[in-house]
Amino acid sequence: MNFQTTDPAAAPAAIFYKRCTVDLKSGAVNFADVPCRNLEDVLGGFGRSFQDLAERRITTAYCDENPLIVNTGLLTGSTAMTGLRTYFSGYSPIKGSLAGLPAAMWSTGSGKFGAKFKWTGLDELVFEGCSPQPVYVVISESESGPQVALKPAGHLLGLSTHEKVMALQKDYDNAHFAAIGPAGENWRENYMGAVALSTENQLKQKQDKFRFAGRGGMGSLMGYKNVLALVAQSSDKLKAVSEAVKKVNLNVIKGGGSARIQPLSRGGGGGTWAAYDVLQEFHAVPLNNFRPQGNDLPERLFRSNVEKNYDIKSEACYRCGITCHNNVSEKNPDGSRGEFLAKFDYEPLNLLGTNLGIHDAGQAARLIQLGDNYGMDAISLGVTLSYVMAYNERHPGATILNGATFGDYEKARELIVLAGTGKCPEIGRGSMRLSHSLGEPGYAYHVKGLEIPAYQPETNPGYAWAIAGGHMSMGTYGLLVREGKSDLESWVTGITVDKLQIVGFDMIGLCKFFDIAKGIGTQMVVDCLKSEFDLEVGIEELRAAVRRAFLRGLALEIRQGYTKAEYCLPAEVFEDPNPHIKLPNLTRPEFITELEKRVWEVFEPELAGLQE
Repeated sequence: MNFQTTDPAAAPAAIFYKRCTVDLKSGAVNFADVPCRNLEDVLGGFGRSFQDLAERRITTAYCDENPLIVNTGLLTGSTAMTGLRTYFSGYSPIKGSLAGLPAAMWSTGSGKFGAKFKWTGLDELVFEGCSPQPVYVVISESESGPQVALKPAGHLLGLSTHEKVMALQKDYDNAHFAAIGPAGENWRENYMGAVALSTENQLKQKQDKFRFAGRGGMGSLMGYKNVLALVAQSSDKLKAVSEAVKKVNLNVIKGGGSARIQPLSRGGGGGTWAAYDVLQEFHAVPLNNFRPQGNDLPERLFRSNVEKNYDIKSEACYRCGITCHNNVSEKNPDGSRGEFLAKFDYEPLNLLGTNLGIHDAGQAARLIQLGDNYGMDAISLGVTLSYVMAYNERHPGATILNGATFGDYEKARELIVLAGTGKCPEIGRGSMRLSHSLGEPGYAYHVKGLEIPAYQPETNPGYAWAIAGGHMSMGTYGLLVREGKSDLESWVTGITVDKLQIVGFDMIGLCKFFDIAKGIGTQMVVDCLKSEFDLEVGIEELRAAVRRAFLRGLALEIRQGYTKAEYCLPAEVFEDPNPHIKLPNLTRPEFITELEKRVWEVFEPELAGLQE
């Protein structure tokens, strides 16, 4: 980016970002230095891309007019801890209104691809139209600035995400990669394709240790455009860490939102996996399609139980001291580490394990790895599978697909393979479409067409207003369980003021564990912006920019046909309250009715100025 001011809130047009637009049909590549419209443009990510998406009238995700926007955040590739994020934005194949219109969506992941992308000198890459032949795209640095080239990709067709990256690594040194799998290639039948982002551990160890931009089917949109992979090739450009940023990074490691997910050896809970222990205290770990039974079955996948039979190693993303994920491998008879199985994070482990009635860690790991290599969003995949199992449990004499029921690992595996290869659109197109085709949408656990993450909706009515997945864009999932808030006022304030601030991380390039409770409106971010770019920006200016970006997302949803009736939890939550969850009931009708009324009273006046 080119900075000609130190005051980005007052003079955003004096800051320019480097954009490359690729016409995939003709192969034309055009670069431009684009002046920022507002602070959201300066920060980047979805805060910028949603403004561009709002300028388009898109009625179906798979059309030439729907762009795929790839960009970074202002602090991606910086010395600030967790500054690694890449964003993929467009109108989603899987998230859409009942009016049949696709919703604007973004997906994001870490790894080192985002930093390499930024270090080429490029800030944003926009794909228009579709390539007539499969291609991969090389973004590289040169003395005259970033270069972008399209390369034939026929040799990559049909390869898994990991196989694509390993093939490309042979030809490109000093590079990182973003790739789709067979699911994205089969975009007609699979709307939940993810984009896999390479990591240092993966490239060095030759093991499929990806990070994923999974939500919303951006890998399927990429597949529709016939782009199979991206290569970001550049030298590393990290400057020396300033004293101010050193202080911030130390605070991120020891405090912020990361202390509880540090490895056990550092006094943490052992990664995001620790959510199992917290939620099980209240029998709120999703089980058998989000129906906890008040028993100890989820405890079989507690880390303390899994490590008796498997080797577990905590690892971090590039230059990150949080070490939030765990790599699970077979344990050899002599106790040494055996074959790598999968990377365990809470969401995939639950939704492809406990929530399918599968309580064997090895089986869960193999399902996770399978979904990763086919390139599918683990959340949408797991929740759609659990819906199928719930339907079959209710209709034992008239089951669907292969008759999979809870706990049936082999049939779950078969359905993943079929979905990943485009042979089971019932799974690949998500739970909303499947449940409506069967006439039983009440226990399909999605909100606005996007499957919910592994937190019981009974504990989080804030899901209804999330604009990109419940735990990405509305940080209310811990408001009851962790903070003990069950009063109406706390929930209205949480949804309309404080907890929406979590989306700021998907603008600026930082992982949410930087400070998950407060968003980017903190002195730590202010200090990083001053140290990295000499920018003077205040906490309230940051919070206001995040709020504007969130409200644009909400306004875009409404423009795409969402009615207020679609801002709701699955009907089963109200019609058949789960008696086993040991928490105050937030989904009783009188609470929800008043909550909806109060939330819209706050949002609607602000939305009026954003809607066309």
